[in-house]
Amino acid sequence: MSADRAVPVGTVPVGATAMSATAVGTAAVSGQPDPAGTSAAACGARLLKGARNWWFVGPGGVARLRDGHLTADGALRPGAERQLRDSGMLTAPPVRAYALTVLTSTHCNLGCGYCFQNTAQDLAGGSRPPRIARSRLTADTIDDILAFTGRQMAAAGLDRLRILLFGGEPLLNPRGCAQLLERAARIAPASAWMISNATLLTPALARRLAGLGLTHVQVTFDGDRADHDRIRIGRADGGGTFDKIVRNIARATEASPLRWTLRVNVSQETYDGVDALVDRLAAELDPRRCTLYFARIGDVGVGYANSLLHTGELAGAFTRWQRRALDLGFTVSRPGPRKTCVTCGHTDGRYGAVVSADGTLASCWETAGKPDWEVGSVTDGYLPSAVTRDRWIACQDLYRYDEDARTLARFRDRVDTALLDHLDETGRL
Repeated sequence: MSADRAVPVGTVPVGATAMSATAVGTAAVSGQPDPAGTSAAACGARLLKGARNWWFVGPGGVARLRDGHLTADGALRPGAERQLRDSGMLTAPPVRAYALTVLTSTHCNLGCGYCFQNTAQDLAGGSRPPRIARSRLTADTIDDILAFTGRQMAAAGLDRLRILLFGGEPLLNPRGCAQLLERAARIAPASAWMISNATLLTPALARRLAGLGLTHVQVTFDGDRADHDRIRIGRADGGGTFDKIVRNIARATEASPLRWTLRVNVSQETYDGVDALVDRLAAELDPRRCTLYFARIGDVGVGYANSLLHTGELAGAFTRWQRRALDLGFTVSRPGPRKTCVTCGHTDGRYGAVVSADGTLASCWETAGKPDWEVGSVTDGYLPSAVTRDRWIACQDLYRYDEDARTLARFRDRVDTALLDHLDETGRL
């Protein structure tokens, strides 16, 4: 995907607050809100029934619970909920930084058929599906973006900035990336991360961007080499990209302090190669600098369909891949609570914004650069809510799944419970 969905970078081992142990399965947090403060349900907490005990996964961390902390139907007892609140487990860390996503280039040098920025499939069956309109970040637009950002930060009372360099492929405009980071440092302490296909990343560029505040890069793999080279292909020549990406990551790792999130896309096209991919990446990269993130691709409505369902078999595969990754020295994404996206979860752009290369505002990555989905511009600000109401898309709203929300939640619970049990059993928790 030329503009893959981003994920919060978690680290494992996960810090846990112990309360005790016993039991097996999954349950949703219920129970009455405690009048002394926010309830577990209201803060997006999850209760997972593990092999030997219950796991509480909340905005303040992970806690181990014993049977006595829950009612017979799997709800938190008021005393347990108070204890979790008093220990900070129901309290999310305050928002400290404004989350600014900027598309430095809407063009991409790859031709992945499932990218959500495609407007249709390539009818010729090649590597050039039609995409959103081409636009490139300029110095004048950077000034407008940062002036807008300064106003938004002041309104929210924030004094730090976290930038996501996005595309298309952001490194098709390396000057724009560098200028944005250089100038951003003038308005607030700033750090940055990037979603890139890494085909254009050189050691010199990695060093330069790291020196300007870039801390990590997310790169996608579509299964092992053969599958990846059939799917993530060059737009110009239809050629494979696997070896070039791995080589560029390895060289950039040697040349800079960058860390990596390696997103592994899971579909019917890649499923059989994931086990070999994990071993191959461990052999060719430094696992200590990498987080592996496994993600089933959602359908985006432009002719691509993922026939894999969130079944028990798929949950078992995710568990197997995570355990193998941990054994090889990788970090894996940590289980978290249900939470609102800091960028698209607030319709007034309170804590973050998505800006296309021409300065137009979108609510989320999925709609950036798409006609008729603009929610404003950096020069004029957000449009009135009456206009943006039907254009404000949040995370996952454009993806279609053949299963309902309960099935998706059950899948996530199974995978996360197995991970927490494994970390506990192996002394990593």
